[in-house]
Amino acid sequence: MFTGIVEECGEVARIKPVETGAELWVHSTFTDEVELGESVATNGACLTVTEVADGAMRFDLLHETLRLTNLGDLSEGSPVNLERSLRIGDRLSGHFVQGHVDACAEVLAYEQVGQDHQFTVALPKEFAHLMVSKGSVCVNGISLTVAELKEDSFTLWIIPHTHEVTSLKSVEKGSRVNLEFDLLAKQIARLTELGKR
Repeated sequence: MFTGIVEECGEVARIKPVETGAELWVHSTFTDEVELGESVATNGACLTVTEVADGAMRFDLLHETLRLTNLGDLSEGSPVNLERSLRIGDRLSGHFVQGHVDACAEVLAYEQVGQDHQFTVALPKEFAHLMVSKGSVCVNGISLTVAELKEDSFTLWIIPHTHEVTSLKSVEKGSRVNLEFDLLAKQIARLTELGKR
């Protein structure tokens, strides 16, 4: 379980295709503190640390992970949002995030407006019912608030701090971002669906 509050913007050391998918190596300042088997949200995807060497953590990516997320788009030097799992007693500054990416979506715009950035993302039709204006959504591992909701897109406003300390500064029109929709919305939608049967 995570909160969507990015702990650090790490950097891809290397990503190597293997028979089962890919090996992703990421540099971070907390690499020496993690243990094998620990979960780290990486661009919002919950990944397991399988090796630590040379100041980098290794994550094993399955073909399914590569298919459902934007992790396969990464290359050496790419910035990635990192968050270690929530500890009991920690402040919950974002919202409950599982690290289970629901969809990848295209960035329609990321434009500076004054000191802030207006961030518009395509909304996959099959998930539109899980979004509400002023609700939470996790984008590339960042807990954000929906400012404007349309039938096929949603807009977020990014403050300077978030722009500077996350990988959003490398986002541009046409990029793909990982989306995880609100856990409570998914539970309610499922209960509603079952109640109609």
